[in-house]
Amino acid sequence: MSRCAFITLVNSQDYVIGAVALKRSLERVRAAYPLIAMVVADSVDTEPLELSGCLVREVSPPDFSEAFIQRHERAGLHMRAPFDKGEKPRFHIPLNNFCKLSLWQLEEYDKLIFLDADMLVLRNIDHLMGYPEFCAAPNLYENLDGFGRMNSGLFTAIPCVETYRAMMTLLDKPGAFWRRTDQTFLQAFFPRWHGMPYIYNALQYLYLNLPQLWLWSSIHVIHYQYEKPWQKDHTKMEQLRPLIELWWAVNQGRDIGARIEQLTHEQSQSVSSAQ
Repeated sequence: MSRCAFITLVNSQDYVIGAVALKRSLERVRAAYPLIAMVVADSVDTEPLELSGCLVREVSPPDFSEAFIQRHERAGLHMRAPFDKGEKPRFHIPLNNFCKLSLWQLEEYDKLIFLDADMLVLRNIDHLMGYPEFCAAPNLYENLDGFGRMNSGLFTAIPCVETYRAMMTLLDKPGAFWRRTDQTFLQAFFPRWHGMPYIYNALQYLYLNLPQLWLWSSIHVIHYQYEKPWQKDHTKMEQLRPLIELWWAVNQGRDIGARIEQLTHEQSQSVSSAQ
């Protein structure tokens, strides 16, 4: 298992702070594997990543056709498929999401677990290295029908250049439009994806919309989809405050063990009272 690693994508300077916090959260749970930070060429100051202990790998976007770029750059994508469930930050660059696929070229690794840079690991997930390709958690955050769709914030992958080449053939086929960029593409490429429990990719809107499924005693990874915890101007800050405070505590190197225990106990007490 020494040829295994966690991996994330830093597709703009604004995600550097997220990747550093992700690295610190992995250290906090004593992860046995390193974190690789794939950075989009010439777009990121890598020094904070290197100082945090990330292994930095530079990647470039695939060689897209001009028509593909027009359909998937921010304005074109948001016009065709608006994000109407939440607010994407101004630094969201949809086209760069496809750089995530570059991890399949890293054949020096036997297994990689991808984690979005807006995630926080609360409990050790080293055991996911034993899961097959392609495992992902459901896109569960609004309704229970989210169990039928995958979320590409966390998944297992076996690097293989042949797989990457097959991906590139499908990705930019004539007229292709991937509504949620890499997420829609990966579900199409791996139609028989293996589902893992949502506790490994607990989307923050689950906390708002389906609180009965937000189990502090079980959640392993929080995914801050839509609004990011380091943003200072988003509209859901008060509603998401407990989650945001956890992220900042990890980012600043403070211990969160006692706080998680407190939240778990409060939830348990609340459930007991309701019964």
